[in-house]
Amino acid sequence: MLKLRIVSPEKVVYDGEIERVNVPGILGNFEILQNHAPIISALQNGKVVYVNAEGEHELDVHGGFVEVQKNKVSLCVEVI
Repeated sequence: MLKLRIVSPEKVVYDGEIERVNVPGILGNFEILQNHAPIISALQNGKVVYVNAEGEHELDVHGGFVEVQKNKVSLCVEVI
């Protein structure tokens, strides 16, 4: 499992375990799965889509950053 933490300037939007997450990278959408290589990337406007035990969830974002390290995904985003 992956650990996902999504934060905006106002609050922590999500903090929990997920199966996968799709993010709107500046060169296009990409999916992060368990054991993904370490990465830091800027995000563009779009949808963050993550899947946890309860199902699929979408979040509209207005740019931000993603960091992946050792099955921990951190998103710092501006929520629309």
